[in-house]
Amino acid sequence: MAGMPPEQPLVIVALSGGVDSAVAALLLQRQGYRVQALFMSNWEEDEAGYCTAAEDYQDARRVCDVLDIPLHKATFAAQYRERVFADFLREYQAGRTPNPDVLCNREIKFGVCLEYARRLGATHFATGHYARIARNGERYKLLKGCDPSKDQSYFLHSIDPAVLPQVLFPIGHLDKSAVRQIAREAVLPVYDKKDSTGICFIGERPFREFLSRYLPAQPGFIETPSGEVIGRHEGLMYYTLGQRQGLGIGGLAHGAEAAWYVAAKDPARNVLTVVQGSDHPLLHASALRTEAPHWLSQPPARVLRCSVKTRYRQADQSCTVELDADGTLVTFERPQRAITPGQSAVFYSGEECLGGAVIARALAPRTYAASSAIAASMPV
Repeated sequence: MAGMPPEQPLVIVALSGGVDSAVAALLLQRQGYRVQALFMSNWEEDEAGYCTAAEDYQDARRVCDVLDIPLHKATFAAQYRERVFADFLREYQAGRTPNPDVLCNREIKFGVCLEYARRLGATHFATGHYARIARNGERYKLLKGCDPSKDQSYFLHSIDPAVLPQVLFPIGHLDKSAVRQIAREAVLPVYDKKDSTGICFIGERPFREFLSRYLPAQPGFIETPSGEVIGRHEGLMYYTLGQRQGLGIGGLAHGAEAAWYVAAKDPARNVLTVVQGSDHPLLHASALRTEAPHWLSQPPARVLRCSVKTRYRQADQSCTVELDADGTLVTFERPQRAITPGQSAVFYSGEECLGGAVIARALAPRTYAASSAIAASMPV
């Protein structure tokens, strides 16, 4: 109708039932966007009652009632099983430790869920992630969240950079206490809801109990680096590198009293190698190899000086990244502890997340030959 003001852009907010996405929706509404919410279910309910999807959906409904916005609901369980959970099982079966949150963001939240939001007519898709997006000319950059204790750019490094212009992270500039304060002042019903932790489809149940439903346990020997058998493990999939608890190894009559730590897994022999002392050399690596990297920014020609995180919430570590046909060689300025195959090495330049890659293996000082001549010629 002539004279009517133009309709505001529609933003679909992925509403999880938690406080972060609730405040994201509230802030977008205050900024003048036309806001609708989408609750996605990625896992079927289970008989043990560990899945909180039903409770989370009711919390999302209550938030939408307060904000007076529509709530859509969609199920992506089939896609999740095919694109995320199947890989999760394959990785554990191979003796690695995967990070399903990385795949979930790429394949589900910023994949099929974002596409679903487009079909609902959205021009933008928003989540409650602690991250930021900045525009530099025609290029969009993924930045760390301003709260270093909550920054989630690590989990977002593998999303398609082509979607960044359509994505909004409304709480990326806030810290958690400010988010809760905003929710409290707005009388949002989830202002004091506990943060979810762990892998979403496992919930609060014991990890071994869950994994044993899908992968048969394969007990084997626990050995020292010299090959001495000192115990038995329940299955390599139940252990992570650097782990101390749950090994079931007491002090040895002829050994020291220091605690034991997982240093290596040998799937071919089904052997878990352990060492004593948290600073044992076999727990540290001077470099690592990755699989093919995924870049959010322009990929380097061959060599890149940057920083890297090899696990969530780790402080940035200075490194040199060298590209080849198989992936990357990441050489640390200082040796790093408990590098874990299956996890992600995520690269940064200051606040910008450049991309990342799945860790293939850690390299001790004598097991790799870095391109020292190239690295030495580069500016720090």
